[in-house]
Amino acid sequence: MSTRAGTPAPATTASAPGLVATVVRLKLSLLRNGLRQSSGRRAAYVASAVLTLLFAALLLLGLIALRGHAHAVSLVVLLVAVFGVGWAVMPLFFPSGDETLDPTRLVMLPLRPLPLVRALLVASLVGIGPTLTLLILAGSVVSVAHGAAAWTVGVLAVALALLVCVALARAVATANIRLLTSRKGRDLAVLSGLVIAVGVQVVNFGVQRLGTSGLGELDPTAAVLRWLPPASAVGAVDSVSEGDYGVAAAQLAVSAAALALLVTAWARSMTRLMTSPDGSTLQAAEPVAQKRRGRAGPARLLPGGRTGTVMERSLRYVWRDPKTKAAWVTSLAIGLIVPVFNALQGTGSVYFACFAAGMLGIQMYNQFGQDTSAFWMVAMTISSTRDAYEELRARALALLLITLPYATSVTVLTTAMLGDWAKLPEVLGLSLALLGAMLATGAWTSARFPYSIPQEGYKNVAPGQAGLAWIAVFGGMVSAALLCAPVIAVTIWLNVSEDGDAWTWLLLPGGSLYGAGVTLLGLRLAAPRTAARLPEILAAVSKG
Repeated sequence: MSTRAGTPAPATTASAPGLVATVVRLKLSLLRNGLRQSSGRRAAYVASAVLTLLFAALLLLGLIALRGHAHAVSLVVLLVAVFGVGWAVMPLFFPSGDETLDPTRLVMLPLRPLPLVRALLVASLVGIGPTLTLLILAGSVVSVAHGAAAWTVGVLAVALALLVCVALARAVATANIRLLTSRKGRDLAVLSGLVIAVGVQVVNFGVQRLGTSGLGELDPTAAVLRWLPPASAVGAVDSVSEGDYGVAAAQLAVSAAALALLVTAWARSMTRLMTSPDGSTLQAAEPVAQKRRGRAGPARLLPGGRTGTVMERSLRYVWRDPKTKAAWVTSLAIGLIVPVFNALQGTGSVYFACFAAGMLGIQMYNQFGQDTSAFWMVAMTISSTRDAYEELRARALALLLITLPYATSVTVLTTAMLGDWAKLPEVLGLSLALLGAMLATGAWTSARFPYSIPQEGYKNVAPGQAGLAWIAVFGGMVSAALLCAPVIAVTIWLNVSEDGDAWTWLLLPGGSLYGAGVTLLGLRLAAPRTAARLPEILAAVSKG
């Protein structure tokens, strides 16, 4: 229908103020509706909000108490820089924490990128994270601001630094939204625990260093960070307090330029994202029917028959299954963090290197749980004790393919850091013996105490099977320690005897042979139980 001349056409896009208010209301509605889904989610949100605010309040009081300290600016600049890094990486590991991070949900609406960017930027200021950052920035300004001019610049610095943090998170999330909404993105999210664990260890190490050396050690690092956004905004407040107005203007300009660049990059990513087709709207470039291919790449090095097939399947689980990958990455990281960080702090021992073998040996427990209901296909191939033995042996070999070189590398690295090369043979032999004992008990508990691993959510045990998981893991670990007792006893005896140091090298071949023998014995004992309990195992691992 045509309109009369002179009558303005209906607007196809919302005005900027109206769009901002609408997106903010949308953010609040998403938050409110999410909390209505379950009482557990509501309780978790309230608890996290209370704990975050308490942490922010304590940190704010600490920053205020730091006012007047000679090295206060070094600490607050480093703190703001760390928060900036956190804003950049958190969307990569928690992409589902804010549904407005995905602009493709708005692709069908008549919205232009720049007004949408402004609206989403304002909406991003709503939440626990921005509130925490605002309090930290305010405390940082209080600790370094001296004089009316510094307080005036401080208000601008807080707003500018907060906007830089939020824009950084949005730009990173929008640029990687295709990845974050794919299977690889979900795999990336499971690594958040690893990042947190490593971060906690780094912070712990840094706090211990500062406790012994003082805040003066931060000055060289802070001298560089105060020129990098968003820390440069806080650095400008300190420069004004010192009377360096030109330097302060340059530092504020750096943060303002960073904000402009981030918003521009964000808008361009959003334009490209909302106008270009994705894989779901394009036909496959390759024909559907393809020729069957044999093993390619490193898989061709695996042995033939059932052993190679099972090994390849187990390694694919490690690479592709999110829960299995998370368990492996966490074990690999903790197995390295514990001995290395203790060595760096000067409180370590070469025997801490056994932690790597112990953490990876845990992966042998509940071998059939990672198969979930698909275990029926495995069960169909097991018709005798021999078949069960070959299945378990192949899974153990796949685990050893990763564990042996890794445990050896961690042991050598820990020994090199401590400079105690004389103990390398005995520690490595003890690690291999412990690994063998854990493989043996892991095979047996996999058959006797299997449990299901849910594929959705963060739980690693299906409801009602927590007792089985505790028995399998902790019972197996205690049994492995008992199985490894002879090697431990020989190690202690050689270390306390007068001439024992000359014979400790025998623990390397002795521990290796002992670990191999215990593993074979455990597989032999677990095979008949596995073959006899196939229906029970299938029922147990299919509950998730």
